[in-house]
Amino acid sequence: MLKISVEEYSRLQSYMLLVEKDSEAYKAMKIRYTELKVILTSSGINLTELDRIKE
Repeated sequence: MLKISVEEYSRLQSYMLLVEKDSEAYKAMKIRYTELKVILTSSGINLTELDRIKE
């Protein structure tokens, strides 16, 4: 499960960097980004190196 979450988190960030921050697509992705960030952080994953969005 952690491997899948890390991969999804990384892929989602790539998509987020391709769209405008004020777009509806970005806002929708931001919700999932936050969920994944909570899951990974609570699982003990250090996101310092993985987080490219920095929000």
